[in-house]
Amino acid sequence: MTIFTKDELDDLTKRVKDVKFGMFTTSDDENRMTSRPLTLQQIDDAGTMWFFVSDEEEFTTHLANNPSVNVSFADVDDHLYVSIAGRAALVRDRAKMEQLWKPSVKAWFPEGLDDPHLALLEVQIQSAEYWDTGNSKMVSLFAMAKAALTGKRPTNVGEHKHLGH
Repeated sequence: MTIFTKDELDDLTKRVKDVKFGMFTTSDDENRMTSRPLTLQQIDDAGTMWFFVSDEEEFTTHLANNPSVNVSFADVDDHLYVSIAGRAALVRDRAKMEQLWKPSVKAWFPEGLDDPHLALLEVQIQSAEYWDTGNSKMVSLFAMAKAALTGKRPTNVGEHKHLGH
């Protein structure tokens, strides 16, 4: 069950759908945080993010004890930054894998859906935050330069929104 409205999930999905990779951050058993790029496959209507992953990756073994994760997305050209926090679990759901499978995933899993180490990361989204200027680079640079000259914070540099708080 999601804590977001359909409009909020649609808005979040729209913002990250064209960002190729998210930086997926986990903690190990000594609370050391590490990140790695993963490709988001889907944000479903229940507020769950799905990623393909190999169960041989060391970080997947830490999820049982440390399920809290963060996934950040950035599209510098479009001045979009998104941070999503949630709880992750490693799952092996063949039907879901078949639903999400794309030919591009085969680059990482040459045996396809029959790869014995193929798994899914299921992330139940708990909160999300984004910054989206929606402005051209020139407009953003002008706002920053004006702020630097006047000593006042820049205004009208875009939208900043919290979801799930």
